[in-house]
Amino acid sequence: MKRVTHSTWASILGVLYLGLMTNLLAVVVNLPLVVLLITTDPTTSWPFLALSAPLAGPALAAAFATFRAHVEGEMSVVRTYFAAWRRMLRPALAIGAIGTALLVVLLVDVRMLADTALSVAVVPVLLLLTVLTVAAALVALVALAEVPDARLRDILRASLYLSVRRWHFSLVSLAVVAMQIALFTQSPAFALGLTAAPALYVAWANSRYLLRPVLGIPDAVAA
Repeated sequence: MKRVTHSTWASILGVLYLGLMTNLLAVVVNLPLVVLLITTDPTTSWPFLALSAPLAGPALAAAFATFRAHVEGEMSVVRTYFAAWRRMLRPALAIGAIGTALLVVLLVDVRMLADTALSVAVVPVLLLLTVLTVAAALVALVALAEVPDARLRDILRASLYLSVRRWHFSLVSLAVVAMQIALFTQSPAFALGLTAAPALYVAWANSRYLLRPVLGIPDAVAA
């Protein structure tokens, strides 16, 4: 039986450190939203959740940038995360705010129309648009992490188009996010402390592959 080499152990520990520290940093910069989600009922506190939800934009974009830096050989997680968070704060907040505003409008419309005669025709369309909004926002944050200097308009346009054009990749990311949300509702500490980073990494790698037509990422490093 071959002995595990020092470099192998270093790689394993590096990945563990990346995941745990990314989880911690994402919670720290997103603390208002996390506290509201844990301590309140979303059905009654949704206006406050909507106000704090855009903070998730910079938190996620910084996590995606940290994953990218790690793949490229960068070992510093904390410095990389906060550098990316500061650099992408404004555009990531804008993406978060746009996505949140659209979700609020769509979900309020769903609630208002659910018991009307129009529900059969309109509600499925609104729910589809809700799913598309989440998918496009996630891809936009990954695109921002890959090309921080790109114009926000170009990022949003490309993300929306590719989320629809390569919808099967979008479904994978959405499935991962949905499982993470389901786990959070059952065990917030476990979801935030352990599984958040792996789920985000899968969503990042998948969305990065989805963005290959505009990013020009070779197959060997797309994921």
